[in-house]
Amino acid sequence: MTRFYRIDHHGTPRYAVAGDGEWHLVEGDLFGDWRKGEAIAANGHRLLAPAAPSKIVAIGRNYRDHAAELNNPVPAEPLIFLKPPSAIIGPEEPIVIPEGIGRVDHEAELGLVIGARARHVSEKDASKYVFGFTCVNDITARDVQKRDVQFTRGKGFDTFAPIGPCLVSRLDYRAAEGILVEGFVNGERRQSGSTRNLIFPIDHLIAFVSAVMTLLPGDIISTGTPAGVGPLKPGDRVTVKVAGVGELNNPVK
Repeated sequence: MTRFYRIDHHGTPRYAVAGDGEWHLVEGDLFGDWRKGEAIAANGHRLLAPAAPSKIVAIGRNYRDHAAELNNPVPAEPLIFLKPPSAIIGPEEPIVIPEGIGRVDHEAELGLVIGARARHVSEKDASKYVFGFTCVNDITARDVQKRDVQFTRGKGFDTFAPIGPCLVSRLDYRAAEGILVEGFVNGERRQSGSTRNLIFPIDHLIAFVSAVMTLLPGDIISTGTPAGVGPLKPGDRVTVKVAGVGELNNPVK
């Protein structure tokens, strides 16, 4: 596995690759031809959101236990919606709850990062289009979501798409045990589920979504959340933890 961080390097966003206790700036195109550049310190950097996607394609109700806790039927095909890039924040940036919108929930998810332009991809070839993975918190204004026919408003407020802390390539997402996804609030675990329990697995999601819209390098498919979603309040600290990726931490205000 290789970890890529996007950092504030003297006021400019730059990618850095971590390995063997050393960090190096990335030269070239991370999603194309890149190489290790200048060695830099392995700590002390402000971490930015690790991707700047043209879109986040989120998958609703992709764990049976989550569909059940919301009293929703299990979908017959992937339920997709978009989160706007303007909602993205990085590690330690605050999730801001707008006044008067009611309940706002955390949703811990595994985010799949696309590595090459993908259109009408088969499930058999899906892995060729996977760059890596990150943590996603699909923050949701639950009362707004219930009122609206579409998910856009309830999922699309500014700061409602924390991602990070890094992009991890060559993570074995097809392993039989799956990838553990957990959500914590103030250190208390509220969510825990494995991607082996996804209703629609990752290769199927890539094929399904790419049959609808062209996926571009850096785009994210957020693969769904396990049961245990719950409300956030100002002063909370929420954590998404994905095995093999790391922890994404954000305060709430």
